[in-house]
Amino acid sequence: MGLFRRNEPLHERLAREGGMRPDPLPEVAPPGWMETGIHGVHRPREWDAVVTVEVEGVEGDAVHFVALPDDTLLVDEDVDADPLAAALDGIADPPYRAEAVRRSETQWAVGIRRIEVVDLGDGSPDGEELTLTARDGERELLVDGGATFGSIPALEQLGASRATSYVVQGRRLVDTLWEVRVVPL
Repeated sequence: MGLFRRNEPLHERLAREGGMRPDPLPEVAPPGWMETGIHGVHRPREWDAVVTVEVEGVEGDAVHFVALPDDTLLVDEDVDADPLAAALDGIADPPYRAEAVRRSETQWAVGIRRIEVVDLGDGSPDGEELTLTARDGERELLVDGGATFGSIPALEQLGASRATSYVVQGRRLVDTLWEVRVVPL
């Protein structure tokens, strides 16, 4: 045996010299699957409905669009999404946001999430995103992340109709039309 070599680990040698025999480690069973998964927390629901539809004549492999109450479609890609929206008639009433993914030549899987749409008219701020927070009588309006003076009465009425303290998040769809989400605090 060399000067600095050990044939056994130090902790085993000390246990042996101290008269202790190391007990073998108990076998640990792998974690079992519980009803909601290993971690016990479910993922938040992304879609209100997911359906498959048979549609011909739509280009591309994925299409994202918003269907408005007046049957207008706002499509993110440069494709005709009318056949997809027509296939969703009777499944979802506008307004909704949809993401369609091609599964085969004619089959599409479509995720649909209902949205709330508000026309702010002349009160519509410049910018693409807004956040209105009301808490303890104080109000703060952020447009594109920057603080803005003034108010948007339509959004304040919408938030106040749901709670005394709230956050209204909005994203511009087109012109003065906004997709909004109200979260009570």
